[in-house]
Amino acid sequence: MYKIRAGIAVLLILQSLCLPQARGADTATAVFGDELGKQDEIYRSRGEQRPDGYVIDRSLLVYTYTLPDDFGRSLARLGAHDRWLDIGAGRGQAIVDYFNGSTDAMFPAAAARGEARAQVVAMSIEDRRTPLWNETAAGAGAGRMKYLSGKRLREYAPEELGKFQIITDVIGGFSYTPNLSQFMERVLSILERGGSFFTVLQDVHGDGAENKPYYDGSPYLTEIATASGSEVRVCSWLKSIACVEVTCEFKAGWTPPIEVFGVRKVCNEVAVPPLVTIHYAAGTPPERGFRLGN
Repeated sequence: MYKIRAGIAVLLILQSLCLPQARGADTATAVFGDELGKQDEIYRSRGEQRPDGYVIDRSLLVYTYTLPDDFGRSLARLGAHDRWLDIGAGRGQAIVDYFNGSTDAMFPAAAARGEARAQVVAMSIEDRRTPLWNETAAGAGAGRMKYLSGKRLREYAPEELGKFQIITDVIGGFSYTPNLSQFMERVLSILERGGSFFTVLQDVHGDGAENKPYYDGSPYLTEIATASGSEVRVCSWLKSIACVEVTCEFKAGWTPPIEVFGVRKVCNEVAVPPLVTIHYAAGTPPERGFRLGN
């Protein structure tokens, strides 16, 4: 896995030297900007320049194996008027598999209905469509497969995206965003009531687990703390969001370990506890530290 730690190191040095507040803030902002620039280079990398760990071709089978069990069942229940958004879709291989019938073997009852597939939107910072995507989209019918690129989730107006019954993110924006609370606000704003968001994090302190950070001498890839420094596990933070029901499953046998999350929206009065970004170091995925805000 490709990792860059310079940003965190510089921030810690600045804190230990107790530089004047204004100068320290300016320097920290510059470091943060540098890390975001490095991360942007990773997003845009291609061919041999693409670092290990930056995967762009995960299959639907990988999604089903990785995400909570309810993902596959929820996907199989979708009909022609339903919509699925895949954030960080890369080449859109999972969506191609969906339209090519990969779910039929896993869920034969859904295939027996003979109903048209859902409308699916792939979202990627870079346009990584392949001839196979274009061929599958042409055969799927007008409007069934859509590919969005060039912008991050927060940069799309709600009316550009519409509403979705399922949103997935397999090591996409949820793992990479420097603003986790803003990301969740946007996800939940475009999720239909009763719909579900399925996602995953690598190398995180699992709910009820005693796992240590995977890399010796490093933090977890995603950490949340209170203003006093007490740890808040990601699962607990998600469960503190108003109007959602959350399931968390820690999978210790993965390398590195992962935790998968199912977030079901149960009402529309969503309120996401705000987070302030404390550190961010580019990587695949990056290291991120957040503090609960007001």
